[in-house]
Amino acid sequence: MKFTWQYQGSEPQSVRTFLKGHGISRTLLKKIKFHGGGLTVADQAVTVRTLLVPGQILAVQLPPEPAPITLTPSKQPLTIVWEDAHFLVVAKPAQVASLPSHVYPRDTMADRVLGYYQRQGYADQGIHIVMRLDRGTSGLMLFAKHAFGHTLLSQQLNDHQLQKTYLALVQGRLAYSHNRITFPIKRAPGSFIERTTAVGGRAALTEYWCQQQFKTAALVKIKLHTGRTHQIRVHFAAIGHPLLGDELYAGPTVVNLMRPALHCVQLRFFHPFLARVISLTAPLPPDLQRLIAQENNYPVK
Repeated sequence: MKFTWQYQGSEPQSVRTFLKGHGISRTLLKKIKFHGGGLTVADQAVTVRTLLVPGQILAVQLPPEPAPITLTPSKQPLTIVWEDAHFLVVAKPAQVASLPSHVYPRDTMADRVLGYYQRQGYADQGIHIVMRLDRGTSGLMLFAKHAFGHTLLSQQLNDHQLQKTYLALVQGRLAYSHNRITFPIKRAPGSFIERTTAVGGRAALTEYWCQQQFKTAALVKIKLHTGRTHQIRVHFAAIGHPLLGDELYAGPTVVNLMRPALHCVQLRFFHPFLARVISLTAPLPPDLQRLIAQENNYPVK
């Protein structure tokens, strides 16, 4: 992948400073220097100390990205929601992990994307997950196709410019149609997986809007203002409304629901190379559609 920019300043500026202004990090600069990339002006190699003069065009060649040796390409198909040369958005099924672990070492979303890249014959096969989802959560997942794109979107994520919207079914009747949950979150004592709300935890903010109130459950739209592990699940359990099917956080068991009732329904981000906002949606999967239809048979009284 190659990028070019024309320097339009009025005074000479170092390549390092110029590239920093375009979002290229020190880490990426090191990869460019030591792993097969390059910096050129008029087809002549330059270094980060080279001074650019007004009107010069700097070309940045990113290093090649081979397939990660930690992944095993999967033949399972992908549901592609949106794709271009820089980013890939897919609809993740429930019960598929985002990345390999000792519990789920194969056929993760990362493995499936790698398999797709190889079937497509893409030269670069680096896997860059911009936003992951819990294994039980369905919905939109965003991948960058190169390290530069990953850097830029990770910054958007840190600056809360990349927006994710979720739908969830939670237990009980909500006291408020709109509310913000602000309990800090930390790892539960004695567990590597479970989280809990507690003084001394990391700040966390979850905002929700009730979309439909059923007799014993509610459909809520959720916006995350922070990105803590299990944040939605922990916060709703903390206010006495755990997600349906969420065994880890004391959610009620529901027939034919084998995971927490949580779905990433919308994703919105600024595309740094197209200079426009990308807004995408993914419909609710059949298990949650059936659950809502079932709840609708028991109206609020």
